[in-house]
Amino acid sequence: MGEGFTGDERRLGDRILHALELALDQQDLEVCELLGKALETALTRFGGFGAVDHRPVPEPILAAFDRLDRLRHAKLGGRESVA
Repeated sequence: MGEGFTGDERRLGDRILHALELALDQQDLEVCELLGKALETALTRFGGFGAVDHRPVPEPILAAFDRLDRLRHAKLGGRESVA
């Protein structure tokens, strides 16, 4: 898991990431799928029409999605998702 939730994260994405990491630790695929979608949504709410975000995706987020993919394959044998 990442560095953990300290309680002073202000961005919604940080809090969702922490919840996703907890769900991954508990291997709760259904909750992980929902939180993964919520994290994607929170991260893509940027600017307005036609806005492009050129920032790299932070390593903890990439690591969480890698873990989600491994859990998905372990639980579903490669089928796409449960959500």
